[in-house]
Order: sequence, then structure tokens, then C-alpha cells
Amino acid sequence: MDQAGELSGSLSMIRDSAAALVPRGDLRRIRALRFESPGFDRAAWRQICALGWLGLTLPESAGGSGFGMRAFVALAEELGTGLVPEPLIPAAMAARVLTGPLLATVLAGESIVIPAWQERPNSLATDEDTILEGNRLTGRKLFIPMAGGADLFLISAREGLALLARDAPGATLSLERTQDGGFLGTLTLERAPTTPVPGDFSRALEEASLTTAAYLLGVMSRAFAITLDYLCTRVQFGRPIGAFQVLRHRAADLKIQLELSRASIEAAAAMLDSDAPLPLCRAAVSRAKARASDAALLITRQAIQLHGGIGYTDEHDIGLFLRKAMVLANLYGSAALHRARYAVLAAEEDDGG
Repeated sequence: MDQAGELSGSLSMIRDSAAALVPRGDLRRIRALRFESPGFDRAAWRQICALGWLGLTLPESAGGSGFGMRAFVALAEELGTGLVPEPLIPAAMAARVLTGPLLATVLAGESIVIPAWQERPNSLATDEDTILEGNRLTGRKLFIPMAGGADLFLISAREGLALLARDAPGATLSLERTQDGGFLGTLTLERAPTTPVPGDFSRALEEASLTTAAYLLGVMSRAFAITLDYLCTRVQFGRPIGAFQVLRHRAADLKIQLELSRASIEAAAAMLDSDAPLPLCRAAVSRAKARASDAALLITRQAIQLHGGIGYTDEHDIGLFLRKAMVLANLYGSAALHRARYAVLAAEEDDGG
């Protein structure tokens, strides 16, 4: 089998492995977890780790599978179709940086390490104001996904990265509910004792941004499929409403946006799996994240409208997909931020820089 065939086979196995955690058409588990701290199920998290998903992109020498980003985005898309709330994306961002015994416990599901890197709304800067003096951290980190379930935080500072226990003195964690039923944390640090660790988030942040785009692809794909089914079964004036030309045109336009997002995400994943320079990778990631954020919001909002009045009720599942898209569209950078970053990187490339 050639390399392309081996990759296709691996992606199929990864998608199949997600089926146990992402039952089609059954969102009762997701509904039960909404607004219940920490926002996800630790038993499901241990299952995720047992399947090896957390180490999918890590080399075998580090305890991972070495499959790369194309495999990871395929997995994220599948998880998005089922609105899986477990913090795979932030935990994988931390795992990309960690080494040694701690990494082994993280991959085994025994500890959950969540990155805390953002200090300003809609920013990709990781170390603006937080200060690491010796082994003491002072600063404030915002928008930490699923922070209530963290055992440790991996925090960026001007001087580097540091590990912080959730209950460390001098560290105050506050949680705020999000539209999708999860939580975002704010971490305030006043000379909190930490352990400095080597590394940085430069590569890990790009991977997290792209994986979030892939998760959004799964969200919009499932919302679109549910809507198509509704259009084919809802009868009005003696025939399915999907037979009306105006609705067929709207559905076709949404399908185009979905497939353009898929193409951008797959291209960016291939770029990250190559030896391309980091600026080129960042441009590809920004193009994919901007398109996925816009398309996910467009498709999920249109899905609500195409369902009519029932789509606006909380009892109908279609609204869960819009709520998830609203939260993830701005996580790891909004569409506007990524478009601006892409414009700068593309201009630098055109100038030969």
C-alpha cells in the first residue's frame, strides 16, 4: 500500500474509533453535562486517553502515535459532530510541550493539564504581562477552556512556561458559563508558587487553532445533515419543503461553504505535517480558522431558520450546534483576527520575507 493509502486507512480507523463516544443522533449525554461543573465527564476523558487520542500527533518516542495533524483534525471533526465537551484540544496543546513522567501521566488520563495563555480578548499573544520571578507567578489569564476540570495549569509568562497546581496559594480561579453549557476560567496569580518548564506554545497554539477549526467543521457538518433531513421530511402544501427551489438554493450555498472550510483545513493540516516554515504554517492555519469560524456561524444560524419556529426551542437539538459554534468561533482567535494575521503573513511572503 502506498503512503496515501496508508494515511486514508489510518484516518478511517480513527474516525471509526470515535463512534463509541459520538453516537449519532443521541445527545442525551451532552445535555446532561450542560452547566454542570466541570462541564465534561472524567470517565469519558479516561476513555479518550485509553484510545490514545491525546497523543495522536506526538512521536512514538514521547508515548504518542506519530500520526500527525491530518489524523488529529479528522478526529476533531468527528468529535464536533457529537458536540463532545471533553477538553481534548487544550489538553493536547499542553501535551505538545510537556515531557517526562508528567507527560506519561497526562497521556494515561491520570492528570489533566490545561494551558493558560491568553491575557486579552481576541488575542494570540501568549506572554504579554504575566511575570515569572524564580518560581513565583504574577499575572492574569483569561478564557481558559474547561478550567474547572484541570489538575494543573501550564502557564505562559514573559520568562517562559510554568506549571501551577490548581489549588496553589496565591492562585484564584473563577469560572463563567458559556453558551454551549461549558465553562471558561479566569486565573488570577499573586506570586503563586510554580515549577518552571522548558518550551513554548508557538507550535502548540497553531495546532490548537487548526483543531478547533476542524471541530467546527464537524459541528457545521452535523447541523447541515440534520437540516437536510428535516427539509426532506417536513411536508408543507403537500410536498417536502426541501422540494422548494429557494430552499434548495440556500442548502446548496451552505454546502459550498462547508466544503471550502474542509479544503482549507485539510490543506493547513498537510502544511503542519510538512517541513514548511512556521510563517507559512501560520498563514494556512489562519485561513482555515477564519473560514471555519465564519462558515460554522453561517450554517448553524441558517439551520435554525430553516427549521422554523421549532429550531428556536431548547428542546430541539439543532440549537445545541449553534451554541457550540458561537463559543468556538472566537476561541483561539476570531475570524477577524485570523484574517488580519493572514493578510500580514501573506504580504510578508509576497515581499520575500
